[in-house]
Amino acid sequence: MPTINTLRDLALAAKRRRLDLHLSQAEVAHRAEVSRQWVNAFERGKGTSELQLVLRLLSALDLRLSVDVHGENQEVDRTTSRRVDLDAVLDDLRRHE
Repeated sequence: MPTINTLRDLALAAKRRRLDLHLSQAEVAHRAEVSRQWVNAFERGKGTSELQLVLRLLSALDLRLSVDVHGENQEVDRTTSRRVDLDAVLDDLRRHE
């Protein structure tokens, strides 16, 4: 899987996976419990995609989103890297608004 730096990168990775699985947008939409129109907009990199819907789409494609620490000249050891709970991060941000 390529490095994901933008929503467009994520959308392209999801679209490639969908095509690799020989699934239509309608089939993925049904699996992810979203509309086909939403899948189409997401695959085009629409910037207003809700994170929860994006995560459901990735799950429907058997993909998982992970967050890694990125630093200058820093190599991440994948065996010891810490996983980030995005729901917990979002909850924490909401509490501090």
